[in-house]
Amino acid sequence: MLGRIFTVGGYTLLSRLTGFARDIMLAAILGAGPAADAFFVALRLPNHFRAIFAEGAFNAAFVPAYAHIHGEQGDASARLFANRIFTLLFLSQIVLLAVAWLFMPQAMSILAPGFSDDAEQRRLAIELTRITFPYLLLITLVTLYGGMLNVMHRFASAAAAPIFLNLSMMMTLALAAYFPSAGHAAAWGVLISGFLQFFLLAGDLGRHGGLPRFSRVELGEDVKSFFRALGPATLGSMGTQVALFADTIIATFLPAGALSALYYADRLNQLPIGVIGIAIGTVLLPEMSRRLTAGDQAGAMASQRRAFDFTLLFSVPFVAAFLTVPDVVMRAMFARGAFSKADAAAAGATLAAYAVGLIPFVLIRSAVATFYARKNTATPVKAALTGIVVNVALKIALVGSLAQIGLALATAVGAWINLLLVIGFAVRAGYFEFGRPLLLSLAKFLLAGAALALALWLAARFASVQFADWSALRDEAALGLLVLVGAAVYAAAILLMFGPRWLRSLIR
Repeated sequence: MLGRIFTVGGYTLLSRLTGFARDIMLAAILGAGPAADAFFVALRLPNHFRAIFAEGAFNAAFVPAYAHIHGEQGDASARLFANRIFTLLFLSQIVLLAVAWLFMPQAMSILAPGFSDDAEQRRLAIELTRITFPYLLLITLVTLYGGMLNVMHRFASAAAAPIFLNLSMMMTLALAAYFPSAGHAAAWGVLISGFLQFFLLAGDLGRHGGLPRFSRVELGEDVKSFFRALGPATLGSMGTQVALFADTIIATFLPAGALSALYYADRLNQLPIGVIGIAIGTVLLPEMSRRLTAGDQAGAMASQRRAFDFTLLFSVPFVAAFLTVPDVVMRAMFARGAFSKADAAAAGATLAAYAVGLIPFVLIRSAVATFYARKNTATPVKAALTGIVVNVALKIALVGSLAQIGLALATAVGAWINLLLVIGFAVRAGYFEFGRPLLLSLAKFLLAGAALALALWLAARFASVQFADWSALRDEAALGLLVLVGAAVYAAAILLMFGPRWLRSLIR
């Protein structure tokens, strides 16, 4: 399992690094004004639907079902099941795309009502979203192909596919002079990347498992079971996405730049979520499904415990950095061109608010895997819906005084409620053991994180004095120093708290 985690995590890290290069170009060219906000709405809408129906709900329902059929009934039955799901998925996405294109002005009035006061910004958002929305159809098929490959223990192409989004947008942004605006260039880059990702996954699956084909849809027991799991999984996946939808809607009423601050803060926050949380969750779900199908309950629980340890080991440094030195991180990454230091300060404060909920953000995929692997997608919905209610209520309460920072903080609190309820339900059902070893491990990670946070804070104060006279690369040098100091302090703290034997056993 470790090798697969590093495969997914490595490609995801490369995706995030190229994503930062893309965002640096976006920040320098688009900045954080009305045009940038219009593009980020156009980018967010198809991505919200993708996260709900494709990567979230679909994976939760499809991967365990496909793994179960493949393990018990053989390749032919699994292929027939995949063909039927592919047909239904394709037809439903075509209908959604047609409806979105036809009713985009009405949808924009609901999803970005704050743009109604600026006719030009509203027109641009509608135009750009019509360009980006077909990306949803392509990426949904990519998700289906990726789920099939994951069951075959082939993770590389699905993990590498998002790199094309970054490269494609960078290419079109570099040619922005040939488009009506930089926003149009970025939007066309999103759509082109959908085709590139589709061809990559289709090629891999065609070589190793055979592409799904259109087939006559028969609602057999396997298909019915899939849809029984898909409904609750969709509701569960809507938790974070409803919160982000609410962020988009509310932020359109805030001064220009609020949506951009949310976007850039979320981009940094997504680095550990993608590289660690999603990577480990992606590998863990088929692993637990396979073990449970074979009757290995103890092995499934052991895999989940290892996943929790790995997640915390690599996530704690991000929490410490985002809470203590978010301003340095944001300035070093994005404060150039049209993106000012004031924009970086607003985005940095938003990042710190998101970081309050970073631990549940990265752990939730591994936590719900124990339910999804047992084809129980209903129980996590209870936790997700509770988190949504608290999240949205806090957004309304905090946005007036804290603006977009309040939106991010509410999302973090909702994530904690979601995770704690999921773990509580798992313990009650006997799917998860919350005993003394886990509590001791959590305490050690907390102490290691506190030591790292203190070291980063002191190093940042030192850097602000030492590099004060630098006219260029001051923030980049400060960030480099923080990385070196943080790596040394955290490595020493982990070795002191856990010892080398724990690290060797974790790797084994």
